[in-house]
Amino acid sequence: MISKDPKWGLLQEKIDYEVEDIPEPNLLREMFPYSEVPYIVFDGKSVPMEPAKDFFITDTTFRDGQQARPPYTVDQMVRIFEMISRLGGPNGVIRASEFFLYSEKDKQAVRKCQELGLKYPEVTGWIRATKDDFQIVKEMGLKETGILTSASDYHIFLKFNKTRKQILDNYIDLVRTALDSGLDAVRCHLEDITRADFYGFIIPFVQQAMEVAKEAKKAVKIRLCDTMGYGLPYAEAMLPRSVPKMIHAMIHECGVPSEWLEWHGHNDFHRVLANSTTAWLYGCAAANCTLLGFGERTGNPPLEGAILDYIALKGKTNGVDTRVISEIAEYFRTELGVNIPDNYPFVGSNFNVTSAGIHADGMLKNEEIYNIFDTSKILGRPARVNVTDKSGLAGIAHWVNSYLGLKPENAVDKRHPSLVAINDWVKEQYAAGRVTSISDSEMLTQARLHLPEYFKSDFDKLREHALKLSEKIVETLSEDPAVRSMDHARVENALQKAVGKHVFVQFIYVTDMAGKKITENITQPEYREQFGHFGCNEDFSDRDWFKGALESGEVYLTDFYTSRITGALCITVSAPITDGNGKRLGVIGADLKFEELARIHDAIS
Repeated sequence: MISKDPKWGLLQEKIDYEVEDIPEPNLLREMFPYSEVPYIVFDGKSVPMEPAKDFFITDTTFRDGQQARPPYTVDQMVRIFEMISRLGGPNGVIRASEFFLYSEKDKQAVRKCQELGLKYPEVTGWIRATKDDFQIVKEMGLKETGILTSASDYHIFLKFNKTRKQILDNYIDLVRTALDSGLDAVRCHLEDITRADFYGFIIPFVQQAMEVAKEAKKAVKIRLCDTMGYGLPYAEAMLPRSVPKMIHAMIHECGVPSEWLEWHGHNDFHRVLANSTTAWLYGCAAANCTLLGFGERTGNPPLEGAILDYIALKGKTNGVDTRVISEIAEYFRTELGVNIPDNYPFVGSNFNVTSAGIHADGMLKNEEIYNIFDTSKILGRPARVNVTDKSGLAGIAHWVNSYLGLKPENAVDKRHPSLVAINDWVKEQYAAGRVTSISDSEMLTQARLHLPEYFKSDFDKLREHALKLSEKIVETLSEDPAVRSMDHARVENALQKAVGKHVFVQFIYVTDMAGKKITENITQPEYREQFGHFGCNEDFSDRDWFKGALESGEVYLTDFYTSRITGALCITVSAPITDGNGKRLGVIGADLKFEELARIHDAIS
């Protein structure tokens, strides 16, 4: 049969493949021996690079990305969705985001994201391969959903206990049903495609799916799911592992338009981002990704990595706001409690930090020598030097100048006597047996001690940050019905939750109008014994924070002081508690640890 090639526009022979309905599964043992590392096999044949005209990113943070971590709350999903939209920009570089649709929480998250009224990303669904699930998609008002269409004999025979023809017929029936139900598009998620029989099942199925699309005059998208991470970015590798050959076959043998193709990878063999970019280069329009690469087992392509590859390939941002990447990482860190590895690209705390003294000296002279790009401009993350015993005076000078934001003409010279003193302190630490790097908070303490002239306004900055942070916490607590009840047990329960959520809160308490403490010792676990002598009815009426809150009638912030109990540098914030009608009931106060506040302030800055 002669037909016009959809990519080249030239006439070519088109072969219609029939499913090979074999009685036993073909597990491709020559390539996947199981008892050994899978083999990378080449066939000496290649396919040309032909990038998709318009390639973009799709997001699966709320679907695959949730399968490897505790579930997000509805509010968290809405907040993350909004940040994804700002990251991708108004031109839809991040085109769509898929959601589970089964629980009430899933449905509520979808509704709230839809209510934001954002053009991009489009909210889409994901369902199982059952007809009843289409009703859920319809009820949610979605235009597109994905359907799980497992493709390898590992799934067809070993999981479903079906034949290839039975499974193919079932999938085609589902695609017809989906389009008949009123959807504009349906995505077939070809699970485990990199272990599937390409000419015996994949191509026959996709060719039939394209016929259904032609009849319905609607889109049948094909998601190429490298479920086990076996995909290879080499054009000369054999199918089913070669990403270039796979996409070439989809376009030229199955007639799938580039814009209907989507790559979904996993990182089992460390190729997840390389394979996604390869998919773009060989004609696949969409790369399916998750924030920070969260996904089942080893994870999916990291969305932030795909964003930077997109910009690098296009030579322009096309509306992308790369600084949102740092905002997202900070949200995951502080709000979701995610421990992002220090060396994680683009967002790890040390991704653009150097420790070697000779490197630090180079950074001091010109940061381009050891910084991948202008991380301050692109990600809002200035290049820094991590101080260790190898840093030397150059490393310490770079840390100080980076922290203070000093331009070269105003930079502190590495021969400055105060930097020599700090360097002597660092050497003493390691001479005493230290094996860890010097933390930012420790360096900050040393810098304040030896370079006080540079920190005249820094306390004011930190105080302002502490005030904003504390105001929100204390105001929220002072308006909490449990706190307003002034009931001993209810108040303590509310305060305990606050201490658990905010690590910088050293000690928190409530007094009545006479200044008598009505709560037991609500503090971090490591300080409970030290605060043991503060019981109920302790008189705090002579404290500045108590008097200041009542006199001002609003949030009151003390100066910095050293805690007599823990020796930590602290600041106290307090506020009057009212009944909602203006009647004062008491005062709530909290001692905040400077070191933790400084750490959070640095991260946000």
